[in-house]
Amino acid sequence: MAWRFPVTPAAVEGLREQKKQIRRKKGLRFDRTPPRHTSFPDPDKDASPGKHPTMSAAAANVAVIGGGITGAVCASLLAARGVAVTLFDSGRGAGGRMAQRREVMDDGTELRFDHGAPYFAVSNDEVARVVGGWEARGLVAEWKAMFACFDRETGKFRDFDKEGTTKKYVGVPGMNSICKSLCQEDGVMAKFGVTVGKMDWLQDRSSWSLASLDGKDLGNFDYVVATDKNVASQKVTGLTGKPPPLDLSAFPHLSTMFQDIPVRPCFSLMLAFSEPLAMVPVQGFSFYKSDCLSWAFCDSSKPGRACVPPNIQSWVLRSTTEYASKVISSMGPHKPSADALAKVAEELFKEFQATGLNIPQPIFMKAHRWGGAFPAISVGGDDKCVWEKSIRFAICGDFCASPSVEGGVLSGTRGASKILGCLNLPSGL
Repeated sequence: MAWRFPVTPAAVEGLREQKKQIRRKKGLRFDRTPPRHTSFPDPDKDASPGKHPTMSAAAANVAVIGGGITGAVCASLLAARGVAVTLFDSGRGAGGRMAQRREVMDDGTELRFDHGAPYFAVSNDEVARVVGGWEARGLVAEWKAMFACFDRETGKFRDFDKEGTTKKYVGVPGMNSICKSLCQEDGVMAKFGVTVGKMDWLQDRSSWSLASLDGKDLGNFDYVVATDKNVASQKVTGLTGKPPPLDLSAFPHLSTMFQDIPVRPCFSLMLAFSEPLAMVPVQGFSFYKSDCLSWAFCDSSKPGRACVPPNIQSWVLRSTTEYASKVISSMGPHKPSADALAKVAEELFKEFQATGLNIPQPIFMKAHRWGGAFPAISVGGDDKCVWEKSIRFAICGDFCASPSVEGGVLSGTRGASKILGCLNLPSGL
């Protein structure tokens, strides 16, 4: 027997109020309760004569591949307009190159490092509006740090003003906090630990079919946004032993653009000290004439880093591209061994000590390789993304705009705008 409850006038009014709250939460207008038996308009049926029918936002289903800053921004902007978004990422969580590394020392002390992007700056008005919203929500804060350049030849710091004039933003409490928050917003279903291994455009259905690397069906989608520059590159085969997810033979005009985008590899060195570096008067500095180091940043000096243990100062150093290229060419493209990374850490730290800045022995030291994460060029042109309207496909990323966090954000907004335009929805940017 089914449970039945009496329907009272008060109950009816309560249900109406719940519907109002749900619609307000989704950002929809609720000027009045629709008359009973009145159906909502069908955008395709009610389209004006001569106009091509458009899909409604509620019916649109979008897959976003990649949970870095580009994918997270694109997904959140689409979801904010009522579009259903499924985000896939092969990692354990959101962030990509804005990831935060968690390490535990032998005594149980927990350390965290922004071992990818240390901070970001904004010059584009479109991105500034997005970042302004993040700042209002407490996702980012200004890092009021003094920067400089260290001259290895003279052993002195210089260009204090030149390096410290740009407003610097950091995620709070970590650089990955921005992506994590965006991927948790209403309308975004994030699936981590899932690698998209195959993408097929179904012409007869005007939709995309996605499958995981192990062949599992991931579903069909009306639109796809790919944020991985290697989505169609044969480099994937060298790592997985399988063809790249996207077969470009069906889209020859994209082949030359995305076959091999040059990259700038590097190593990051994470360091923790039991005392401050007394002879370093700044929180960040670049290196001039160093054999293997390009910059260094005091990670623990960033705002909102309450998780940093007291009396511990953490730093992240980055190698030069030349040094990383030389090391990677000898060790190969596969994941480096712990011994290989330990050797890199020793070499980079030796160069740090050679500055003459009285660098003490660290209580923690570990290197991380960024093999092909940082693009050397941008291929998106004025659109800042690659948009194929006929197959409802967008390729976005900093490699489409500019190799920076700002470039990634801008490309993500442009990709979302392309899809929203097809759905006759404002981007709101």
